[in-house]
Amino acid sequence: MIKNYILLFLLCLQPISAQKEATLKSGDLLFITMDCGPLCEAIHAVTQGWNQMPISHLGLVVVEKENIFVIEAAGSAVRKVTLEQFKQSTKKPILVTRVRIKYQKKIPDVIVFAEQQIGVPYDDAFLLNNQKYYCSELIYDAFAHAFGAPFFSMQPMTFKQPGSGDFFPAWIAYYQELGIEIPEGALGCNPANFSQSKKLKKIGWIYP
Repeated sequence: MIKNYILLFLLCLQPISAQKEATLKSGDLLFITMDCGPLCEAIHAVTQGWNQMPISHLGLVVVEKENIFVIEAAGSAVRKVTLEQFKQSTKKPILVTRVRIKYQKKIPDVIVFAEQQIGVPYDDAFLLNNQKYYCSELIYDAFAHAFGAPFFSMQPMTFKQPGSGDFFPAWIAYYQELGIEIPEGALGCNPANFSQSKKLKKIGWIYP
């Protein structure tokens, strides 16, 4: 018995890189830590991911025969990329999650909706209902459409430094370039919050 406890303890101490890589299924959600400089640092500072993981992007897995794709809102539009292409967005382990069994039957509908959005422009302003999508907004709508009701939650967005009334300089410059006001307090969603949903089960990791 004591040996079993020691073995379990040693396994828990293993670094992420030593853990087994997850086997993917259609509908899995992949959460990643991107390195996009001050903007990603600002996102990580005001959002809380699973197990305090800094999360700034996510994608939806689609398995077709022996090929694995990921649908994501990134770059200039919603797109469908290979897993290898998706992995290039980060240098850190990718968190793999799966909706719990009682929700699995709706996954085909989630994927159909997401694939229908391929080509829709990327929403660089992070605003709802503007015929554009940012990463978590796409996933939010895909699941809401499939289930006929919100599956994930939204909350007011903030672009201010924690403990301060000041906006992050990076966001000031970003929205000045877009020519619009910072949408402080507007309703929105983020991948870090999704990663904490109790409707998801943590499956494992994928390594870059």
